[in-house]
Parts: sequence; C-alpha cells; structure tokens
Amino acid sequence: MKRLNHLAIIMDGNNRWAKNKGLPSREGHKEGVKKARLAVEYALEKKIDYLTLFAFSTENWLRDELEVKDLINLFFQALEEQTPELIEEKVKLNFIGDISRFSKKLINQIERSKKQTRDYRPDLNLIIAASYGGKWDIINAVTEFLKENKKDAQKKKITEASVQKHLQTNNFPDPDLIIRSGGEKRLSNFYLWQSSYSELYFSNKYWPDFNKNDLDKALDDYFNRKRKYGVETG
Repeated sequence: MKRLNHLAIIMDGNNRWAKNKGLPSREGHKEGVKKARLAVEYALEKKIDYLTLFAFSTENWLRDELEVKDLINLFFQALEEQTPELIEEKVKLNFIGDISRFSKKLINQIERSKKQTRDYRPDLNLIIAASYGGKWDIINAVTEFLKENKKDAQKKKITEASVQKHLQTNNFPDPDLIIRSGGEKRLSNFYLWQSSYSELYFSNKYWPDFNKNDLDKALDDYFNRKRKYGVETG
C-alpha cells in the first residue's frame, strides 16, 4: 500500500493575502505561522514521519528590510512559543539552510529548540528550511566534498552518492509530495536535488487561507497517482 512518508510544503501567498485585505505584510506572515502549526497537527494526525516547511528562502534576504526583520522576529517568536507544545507532541525539530546569516539571538533559539526536542523517539520529524535554497545546498555539498578530499580531490570522482552525503537533507528521505500554495507552479529553488521524483501539487489558495480540507485534497490527489520513478510500468 502506498504511503506518504515525507510531505514538504512551500507556504506561498502570505504577502498577497495581506495585500488583498489591505493589511501590512506582517499580518499575512502571522497568519502563515498559524497555518504552519495546522500543517504540523495534520502531519501528526496522518502519521506522516517527515514534514518540511519552507519558511525562509535564500531569496527572501532580497526583500524589503522591514519585511525581512518582521519575518525573522515572527520566526523567533514561533520557535519560542511553540517548542513546549512540540515537546509534548514528540515532534523533533530539524533545521536546514545557512542559519549563520541570522542574528545570534535567533541562532541560539534554534539550537535550544533542537536540543530540547531530540531526547525522545519522535512521532514527527519537522524540518524547517530557513535561509535555504536548493542551489545553495548543492553548491555547499560539493564544497564540503572538496574540503573532505582536499589532498586527492583530483583523483576523487564526484558521484550522486558523494553529493547526497553532504546535502543538508542527508539524514532524511526525499519528499514524496511537495505542496505549493499561492497559485505559482514552480519550485522556486526549493529541494532541487531532492525533488527529482517527488509528486508536485499546486493550489491557487494563499497559504493563510489553507485548511484541513485543502490538505486532504492534496493527499487524495497524491494517493490517486501512480508513481513510476522514471520506469514505464505499462
């Protein structure tokens, strides 16, 4: 029986949702945080082992300075407030991305949350992609490979396995399904390596408008697909 082991979500449309309601972008991102919490509850309910939430991309650093500041503050608040609940629900927090670009305050909170949620067998592995980009991940993996093989780099052949070993997601399975809200039909530099055989589902709904029924529709669509992994099965 087909199962969904790893669900990934590109939570898009917060800004446009706020703009349509005549609200500042911060309000859209606040609603987006609430729906991120809904996604965690949903994954627990459906017994999904891994959930990745694309929270902050490398490209987000190019946004308006005030919006970036608001995003980072909301990220910190959400971690601080929700970590106790995640512990109670046995959710293990993992982070991927270049977190060195964040403030020391946020980096410390990330490390605290990781430490506090690692001492039990998790019912859900929650992966937060923050300051993350697929191109960055691949370049970083190759750079790490070259560092590791500095003495004989010219003799070492770069293979899929050697890149995979150094990806931020090396300890996680590739996503079975990637959901993107907000109407755009692209990955936008998210999980470029890991999505090679992922099923993709696009919704026109903005992320703050997402509800359980929308997630059900995405999963129903996934379970009605026949996954071939590049092999024609007739």
